[in-house]
Amino acid sequence: VQLAEPGGGSAQSGGPLRLSCVDSVYTYSGYCMAWFPQAPGEEREGVASIYIGGGSTYYADSVKGRFTISRDGAKNKVYLQMNSLRPEDTAMYYCAARACYHLRSPSEDEYKYWGQGTQVTVSS
Repeated sequence: VQLAEPGGGSAQSGGPLRLSCVDSVYTYSGYCMAWFPQAPGEEREGVASIYIGGGSTYYADSVKGRFTISRDGAKNKVYLQMNSLRPEDTAMYYCAARACYHLRSPSEDEYKYWGQGTQVTVSS
């Protein structure tokens, strides 16, 4: 599985930003994909994940109601739509994938495949 995040970006506090991740996962396979932001000096924390086979999603409390994860099977892309951004959302965001049969809160140790990361900066 190969993953690539082509470009992050900057936004004002309260504004939106959409991240994308190009993947090589077969649409109907049992895979979970997730987004892990990592701020300087902190560990990666999974904030959103999606089960490719069924479309179910998970969100951390910190982003629930603000972020939406989705996947376009025709384009082999996973998106993270981020709304109502906050300065504390500033981080390097990594797209990740793992084989799975059901969705649960994403743990860095469980994800085998990683993108190179893309920087998101939110200014106040």
